[in-house]
Amino acid sequence: MPTPRPSGSRRPRRERTAGPRDGAGAVSRSRPDTVTARSVAREAGVSVATVSRVMAGSEKVTAERRTQVLAAAERLGYRPNAMARSLATGRSRSVGVVVPNLSNPYFYDVIRGIGRASAEDGYRMVVTDSMEDPAAERALVDDLMRYVDALVLVGPREDHELLDELAGETKPVVMLIGPRWVTPLPDVTVDNLGGMQAVYRHLAELGHRTVAYLSGPPASAQNAVRLRAVAEAERLGMTVTVVPAGGTIDAGLDATDAALEHRPTAIVGFNDLVALGALHRLEQLGIRVPEDVSLTGFDDIVFSAYSSPRLTTVRTPREELGREGWRLLHGRMGGAPVASPAPLPAQLVVRDSTAPPPR
Repeated sequence: MPTPRPSGSRRPRRERTAGPRDGAGAVSRSRPDTVTARSVAREAGVSVATVSRVMAGSEKVTAERRTQVLAAAERLGYRPNAMARSLATGRSRSVGVVVPNLSNPYFYDVIRGIGRASAEDGYRMVVTDSMEDPAAERALVDDLMRYVDALVLVGPREDHELLDELAGETKPVVMLIGPRWVTPLPDVTVDNLGGMQAVYRHLAELGHRTVAYLSGPPASAQNAVRLRAVAEAERLGMTVTVVPAGGTIDAGLDATDAALEHRPTAIVGFNDLVALGALHRLEQLGIRVPEDVSLTGFDDIVFSAYSSPRLTTVRTPREELGREGWRLLHGRMGGAPVASPAPLPAQLVVRDSTAPPPR
């Protein structure tokens, strides 16, 4: 039951909060006005249209007016709504990136290069993973092209028909480490051929003559180029057996037994992940690296310097690859004619996993 109030007592008066008054002394309970483009226009002494042009990055505004508007926006703490700005300008200031395998540190480093370079120009990335599935890659491309301003295909696995279609798109598209020899799409790549040739020369100088190559994903342009280096190995007097594998640690582990059937003195992995998988399987079998068999990778991802033994590999400039890809794409977005540049250099890194073959 409610507690009775003592006779003659009064209910406490509610305190009134001081604040702006409205009309005849009434207290306004409305929240402070939201900062809008109109607020910025009033603060800067310009039209709302001018504010909109400045926020959209239009070149139709003088430098003086732009500075004036941006200073007013900063004072008021104005932040334009990204979705509204996208609808108004038809541009999202975002770039789509499709990669075949996000679990591979190689692609993470490439993405970081794209992200840092695009952010410097005021763009954001939307990153997707096709998981080595060409059909998934096609679906991701179709979805992204509806929303982003431009697209980067990293190591595309899709057939050449799609790449040719993308070359004719209004929105700019570029490839990184793509099949530049079959499509007009601009491409930035690394010297996969020279890097793999350096691996075989290194093994030949050590005295190896029987080698197994753990081949990468069949749809990978990098794998296609690295396979061409087998001809260089044969000119050096080596016999190279190509063993299907893939691009992951598990792929390398699973393919090692098949490679050993050919009694190689050296195993060459498509990439470092494949080589690390092979290293694990060799250890399980009691086969010593490099005393019994030499082993090499490709890409010089961070793990390759910390394996036991440390992995002989080929260093590629992954973050630079991403940055160069963005520069090429940004040029296309600005209407500049662009062409695929020369491959970025690759460097052999000799560590502890290679030695002369056992006698």
